[in-house]
Amino acid sequence: MRFFFLVCLCIFTANCWALQVGAERYEHYLPLLKQQRVALVVNQTARTKHGHLLDSLLSKGVDVRVIFAPEHGFRGDHDAGAHVLSGTDIKTGVPIVSLYGRHKRPSKQQLQDIDVIIFDIQDVGVRFYTYISTMHYMMEAAAKYGKGFIVLDRPNPNIAFVDGPVLDPKFKSFVGVHPIPVLHGLTVGELAKMIVGENWLAVDKKLQLQVIPVENYSVNSKYELPIKPSPNLPNSQAIALYPSLCFFEATPVSVGRGTDFPFQVYGYDPIKLGKFSFMPRSIKGVAANPKFNGRSVFGIDLRQYESHGLDLSWFINAYKRLSSDGIVFFKHAGFMDKLAGTDQLRIAIEAGKSAEKIKQSWQPSLQQYMQRRQPYLLYPR
Repeated sequence: MRFFFLVCLCIFTANCWALQVGAERYEHYLPLLKQQRVALVVNQTARTKHGHLLDSLLSKGVDVRVIFAPEHGFRGDHDAGAHVLSGTDIKTGVPIVSLYGRHKRPSKQQLQDIDVIIFDIQDVGVRFYTYISTMHYMMEAAAKYGKGFIVLDRPNPNIAFVDGPVLDPKFKSFVGVHPIPVLHGLTVGELAKMIVGENWLAVDKKLQLQVIPVENYSVNSKYELPIKPSPNLPNSQAIALYPSLCFFEATPVSVGRGTDFPFQVYGYDPIKLGKFSFMPRSIKGVAANPKFNGRSVFGIDLRQYESHGLDLSWFINAYKRLSSDGIVFFKHAGFMDKLAGTDQLRIAIEAGKSAEKIKQSWQPSLQQYMQRRQPYLLYPR
């Protein structure tokens, strides 16, 4: 009897303390959807233990009128930058409107039969990951047209880190909308609260925002993403290295797109950046035309590297190696500055400054940001 009691107690305790994403906390938001016409801003990551959020809500009688899909599409099967077409979800017949391509904001007509917009997309805590840009534009539209906005929060796999330059508004773009660091250390729910609280929406109307937090979550929580958030972030290692390696996208260097380990390696040809060899290839829906398609490149394998936030050493080393051979490293300087949110990182690297000196220059603005975000935090730090 005592053993049975202890087993039941362990099961009860585990269940009590189990992490629950916002989408699984139906009791907190289903009452808000009664007799409401609902739009979803979702992709393949909007999942619960019972399946996709769309299916769950429809099974519970929620009137879902339309799906708004971000970069990579509703099913997450489009390459980065690929034009995503609107259409209809084959399974449910719900219309899908693309928010990536020619139109990144919904029109008044597309929202005219909507009362509430739900945002539920897995983010990775990096400023240039465009899902948070889509969230910002949808929040502006919701405020402008008087719609309710609900964020179903999810963990940030990089929540432990706050690092990188804070975006200078002069470099605002779709890969950087907010004056936050590259690694901002917020969940999408916390960021949404900060966007509203800091008056970052370019509208003069107040947004009706509600955030459904993750239950039993903190900065120390262990959480493995159950599904990859985008085609080229297939696992936890890629997500951890993404903030450091994404700067290479503005250079001739490959970050492994077109391999089975994107954002876990980097390399170049004909100059060798390391001893590890890989050959990018065209992969439908993942990397249609990757750098060095069909060619062997040599570089560094980071698949076993334990990442701790933003590391500039690989980027600076590659810059020195290629520049010394007359290769134009910042092939797309404008894009580099948009990713960094400033031109000062590129200028500092070109001036020969060390990673340590560069990171020291960020500290005052990072401290200001940390204080500024404090009122919007939902989870223990």
